[in-house]
Amino acid sequence: MEQGGLVNPFPSAHERLANGAIGEPVIDWEERYRRTVIAGDTVSTAFVVASIGNFFGARDAANWHEKWVILAFGTELLVLGALAMGRAWAPAVLGQGAEEFRRLGRSLFTAAVVLALGGIAFTSRNIKLWIFVAIPAIAIVTMTVRYLLRLRLHRQRKEGQCLRPVLAAGSPATLRDLITRARKSPHLGWRVDAVCTTDGLGFDGDRLEGVPVVGRLTDVADHVRRDGYRVVAVTPDPHWSPDRLQRLAWNLEGSDAEMVVAPVLMEVAGPRLHVDAVLGIPLLRVSMPAFTGGRRVVKAVVDRMGAAILLLLFAPLMLLVGLLVLLDSRGGAFYRQRRVGKDGREFTILKFRTMVAGADRARAGLVHRNEGAGLLFKLRRDPRVTRVGAVLRRYSIDELPQLFNVLTGSMSLVGPRPPLPEESAAYGPDIRRRLLVKPGLTGLWQISGRSDLPWEEAVRLDLRYVEDWSLALDTVILWKTLRAVVYGQGAY
Repeated sequence: MEQGGLVNPFPSAHERLANGAIGEPVIDWEERYRRTVIAGDTVSTAFVVASIGNFFGARDAANWHEKWVILAFGTELLVLGALAMGRAWAPAVLGQGAEEFRRLGRSLFTAAVVLALGGIAFTSRNIKLWIFVAIPAIAIVTMTVRYLLRLRLHRQRKEGQCLRPVLAAGSPATLRDLITRARKSPHLGWRVDAVCTTDGLGFDGDRLEGVPVVGRLTDVADHVRRDGYRVVAVTPDPHWSPDRLQRLAWNLEGSDAEMVVAPVLMEVAGPRLHVDAVLGIPLLRVSMPAFTGGRRVVKAVVDRMGAAILLLLFAPLMLLVGLLVLLDSRGGAFYRQRRVGKDGREFTILKFRTMVAGADRARAGLVHRNEGAGLLFKLRRDPRVTRVGAVLRRYSIDELPQLFNVLTGSMSLVGPRPPLPEESAAYGPDIRRRLLVKPGLTGLWQISGRSDLPWEEAVRLDLRYVEDWSLALDTVILWKTLRAVVYGQGAY
């Protein structure tokens, strides 16, 4: 545990076990969390059906036991059965990513369809209530409960609890990237405890980014069985031929370890990535990004309806903010600026004015103080920002008028950040892929740190959204945007 008088901050699972610090087996907290999710879904569903039954059943008390109890109990069983059949409780998807909510939504939709068919078969006059009221209410409550459970799990993981010990095996360069990503995102639940390389060495001798190198790639299965790693992460290396990967999978059978193989296409994931068996050979099939089609129509409808609803809800706040902007400094309440949208078409973006009049002309004298990454111009303490403007920027209130841009179709609720014309003109061919979709009021960039992000990371997030877009991802981003706005991370 000590090297040169210093305590090793990254002990392996074997070292922690030997020193009595490894705690309860990982499988225990995973199963406990799964049981908690199942209990949450069960109680949430029961609460919704009981509430609806009590409210509407009281109007028809004479037939309560004949009708409402049967429908309520049947709905409960149907929903829980759909969740089980839809693998919405699979440990692999619980606690991270959009797949958990995608499976939850798909299962509840299936339950609604079965309810509808049952209502037609039994000519029930009350079935519409359960389809159009009960199921949506169950979706809202269960998703909220799951999100709260996920927040608690993520807090525990940031404290070093509820993590899966990982043995990574591959080339030193790809292993270093994996270790960096795992440490940067502890909420994903991976803790790289040890690595194996081709020659059993890392960049720092017997260590790689502080993680001990415990052996060669041929020793992976032995280390897993001896030290009890939960995940075996295989990263690219010339050593990994199909035969060797298959042999490793066979050797891991019977252990608690999950084998995860990183494909060469590291940034392609989500709904575009499929596994097919062609001539008996497992192949990764990467489908084309969906820039048109039915899902895009649904997204456009949701964008405009959502923008209209939000404008009605925020109308009093926007009126108050407009008055405060006018009283704080000379100039209009709104700021108009040309931005680049889908397919490179320019449009005028609307914001509440947060700077003094003539701020654009004063920018030239501040270029030498630029703190923005890449092509962005940002100052943490910009002298042009007004007192009211600083508060508006802190909580992203200045961006509310962009709902008009969403309503008119030049922007979307979720998408890449809308660039300035001069930024767009400097884009290379790869970065110009950001312009294949409408820019968004919010996006991966906003919920991941905004102006605090390095330029390369901001571009990577935008390109990831373009490549892996889905309605489920949009839903997750909108949900996380609320927390990002409240904390104001990277907003200045």
